[in-house]
Amino acid sequence: MSQIAELERRIAAALERIGKGVERLEKQPAAAPVDDGSELPRLRQELEAERAKTARLSERLNAQRERKASGAAQLERRLARMTEQLDLQSLEMLRLKKANAKLVEANAALRDAQIAGTPDSVVLNRSLSAELDALHAERRAEMAEMEEILAEIRPLVNGSDTHA
Repeated sequence: MSQIAELERRIAAALERIGKGVERLEKQPAAAPVDDGSELPRLRQELEAERAKTARLSERLNAQRERKASGAAQLERRLARMTEQLDLQSLEMLRLKKANAKLVEANAALRDAQIAGTPDSVVLNRSLSAELDALHAERRAEMAEMEEILAEIRPLVNGSDTHA
């Protein structure tokens, strides 16, 4: 940002100098001879030099603005992708917590039935089902994490990640 401001300041100063030079030329009477004829070519040369300098500064300013816009768009895409991944991970973590809570509850019921000496097949099936659900939830959470890791690695492998 400070480079852009500096370029804008320099362009404005160059344009102001050009304007003053043009005003000086306009104020001089057309019939009045220039000292030895050398000042007008020198002023024209300075004017052309300032114009060239202004054009170069404008090009640099435009290039800087384009880089800034491109970088911002890239960061917005990356932020959107990471937000999506975070949402997915949050959902999987919630499923994992619920499955683990069911597993703890089913295991407690199974333990109570075992202590009572009457392991009920329904309690045993609920316990195994809860454990299976917990394993599935854990697997989905791991897959979501792997997707996040792969999403970060892909641009590096493809060589298109400039922010790393």
